[in-house]
Amino acid sequence: MTTRPTPARRPTRRAVLRATALAAVVPLLAAGCGAIPGSVTSVDEPGFDRALPIPPLAESEVVDGVRTFRLTAQEGTTELLPGTRTPTWGYDGPYLGPTLRAERGEQVAVEVTNDLPETTSVHWHGMHLPAAMDGGPHQAVEPGATWRPTWTIDQPAATLWYHPHPHGETEKHVYRGLAGLFLLDDDASRAADLPREYGVDDVPVVVQDKVIGDDGRLVLKDDGGEPGTLGSTVVTNGVAGAYQRVTTERVRLRLLNGSTARTYALGFADRRMDLVATDGGLLEAPVRLDHVRLAPGERAEVVVAMRPGETTRLHSSEADLGGVAAPFAMGGNDAFDVLELRAADELAPSPEPSWGRSGHAAEDALHEEDATVTRTFDLDERTINGERMDAGRIDEVATVGSTEVWEVRNTIPMPHSFHVHDVQFRVLTIDGEAPPPRLAGPKDTVYLEPRRTYRLLMRFEDYTDDVLPYMYHCHMLLHEDEGMMGQLLVVEPGSGARPGPSEALSRRDGGHDGGHDASGPVVGDGYGPRRSAVGHQHG
Repeated sequence: MTTRPTPARRPTRRAVLRATALAAVVPLLAAGCGAIPGSVTSVDEPGFDRALPIPPLAESEVVDGVRTFRLTAQEGTTELLPGTRTPTWGYDGPYLGPTLRAERGEQVAVEVTNDLPETTSVHWHGMHLPAAMDGGPHQAVEPGATWRPTWTIDQPAATLWYHPHPHGETEKHVYRGLAGLFLLDDDASRAADLPREYGVDDVPVVVQDKVIGDDGRLVLKDDGGEPGTLGSTVVTNGVAGAYQRVTTERVRLRLLNGSTARTYALGFADRRMDLVATDGGLLEAPVRLDHVRLAPGERAEVVVAMRPGETTRLHSSEADLGGVAAPFAMGGNDAFDVLELRAADELAPSPEPSWGRSGHAAEDALHEEDATVTRTFDLDERTINGERMDAGRIDEVATVGSTEVWEVRNTIPMPHSFHVHDVQFRVLTIDGEAPPPRLAGPKDTVYLEPRRTYRLLMRFEDYTDDVLPYMYHCHMLLHEDEGMMGQLLVVEPGSGARPGPSEALSRRDGGHDGGHDASGPVVGDGYGPRRSAVGHQHG
């Protein structure tokens, strides 16, 4: 195959601004610690005097055995700050969306109507489902249109979420308020000794940060700052300075980092908490922690013990971002309160958290010895394996039923995270060492500390498609929008699908390729670095 040289790519305005911003940081670093500010991304401290809004449980109806939900993406206004009306977007309301809930084994459908003035999509983050139902860039919902994905829930109980995924516009759509939780239940979660009354002792907590202008409008900064917009206003479930009244001895918080760029280190200054679940479901047993670090897209379920009449606050401490170049410029030095918990004078008893194994545990388990392929992914500034996202190109092809190890590395001193659609993975090792307990559970998104190698174990099951891919990408949404994303097909054994340009995708999406010429030169063979588990080269 003859390859032509890639034409020189003119730097974007934001790339120029980013270079300028980094150039301004270098003299501070060279001057020594005394010249470095505590933070240039600090968060305002609100008064905690607004009751925490609880997203309602979405209504549904079962027709011919299918549990059907309906969502409408729409415009509205929200008082993120008291007395300030901010134009926002939401599902079935002005901001965020209702909480969808379903049982393992149920067939579900969601009728998504787009009443926005822009094309959007709805991705079911963390869900195992067919690629055609995934809600990524290839499942666009035009203004006025309705999209109806349907699939069967076949994975453990977990706190998942849904959000837009239109290529090049994901950051803006999520930032304006489009997000919601999707809770899954199974036999283990139903029998567990865990707080379970939604909105009472089982509380959704969607944490996001915003920049709110003097006119009340949301501002997405375009100043070259990394890893994207870091806001001075932090909201929980859509309001700044919220409190939750606690009426039981223990309360379960389902934490979602719904921000576009900021990483949080969430915990309590005056007590420890029990981590009971990560992105994809319950741990083997509770893990007692001071705090849990959550990058954008990550979730954690924690159980907090309370005493009658006391008050405490969920706090984000200075987040350890690993070896980033300038943590003071990337949110790493910021510490602030997020949510106040107010215990009633009398509390109903709650048992210590515990649970048994699901009847599906054996079939769900991942085993490293089953892995037959290892793939390597290097994340640079805006590329994965040297490539920017091209919606008309397939980057990787996996065989259904296969177990794989993905070795993922953030090669630069900048915050990156990694999300894989369709699967929940296990973090096997970080630089050859066992992961910390907070990463011991099933995951679909993980923060990548710079210049460390994360080995992720995953299995591709059930669903195949020779045309429509799943995505893998950085979940710092500015990075994703600017090309830090790849496309993966899962196919039957013997399929003729190969990495490289996809005429079927280009025809299907009208040639949209996220800013790249799908008919132009292709650099490399599309595989990226890849080898089998025994070290033989492929491709």
